[in-house]
Amino acid sequence: MSWLFLAIAILLEISGTACMKLSESFSRLWPSLALMICYVLSSVFMTLSLRTIPLGVAYAIWSGVGTALAVAIGVALFGEQVTPMKLVSAGLIVIGVIGLRIF
Repeated sequence: MSWLFLAIAILLEISGTACMKLSESFSRLWPSLALMICYVLSSVFMTLSLRTIPLGVAYAIWSGVGTALAVAIGVALFGEQVTPMKLVSAGLIVIGVIGLRIF
């Protein structure tokens, strides 16, 4: 169950990050409220995942997968430029997360 909680925390965190962009520096009400709700709920689910997942592993996965998803969402939804270096860097983050999980 902890892994499901971690996955939910990641999805909520990346949703909150997308809402951060959409809030336009907290000038738009609904994206700003969604941002706060997503981050609070992400913290709740992250905390629940820590019952059985070690802190270092959970945080590395949470931040690493969140970073890779943020890159993908930036490209797909916000038209950010894809460069080879961005792809390599995101790939290295994912490799690092996998390494932490395995070892």
